[in-house]
Amino acid sequence: QVQLVESGGGSVQAGGSLRLSCAASGAIFSIKYMGWYRQAPGAQRELVAGIIGGGSGNYADSVKGRFTISRDDANNMVYLQMTSLKPEGTGVYYCSAYVRHGAGRPSRRCWGQGTQVTVSS
Repeated sequence: QVQLVESGGGSVQAGGSLRLSCAASGAIFSIKYMGWYRQAPGAQRELVAGIIGGGSGNYADSVKGRFTISRDDANNMVYLQMTSLKPEGTGVYYCSAYVRHGAGRPSRRCWGQGTQVTVSS
């Protein structure tokens, strides 16, 4: 019953900024992990940034220093602030989360539908 919905994608020129949001809703007890993944046409889906509850973010080398991931656990939200965007950052960005449905119960991985980000040179 969990849904992840991304928003904030769009078209931007190189050097610009975008802020992606992901809202999780449904039968959620807690969220262990939330992350952002990017998939370019014809390419594999790759991790961009991830964050454990109560921890700091981990980033792909290609985005370190330019992207920031953050969580709002009170509202089951995760954000990706993207600055200094480059054309190679173009792709569909997906939100993913490991959601726990009850205390002491296993987590299940959920995915959003994705949001398109296009960076022009």
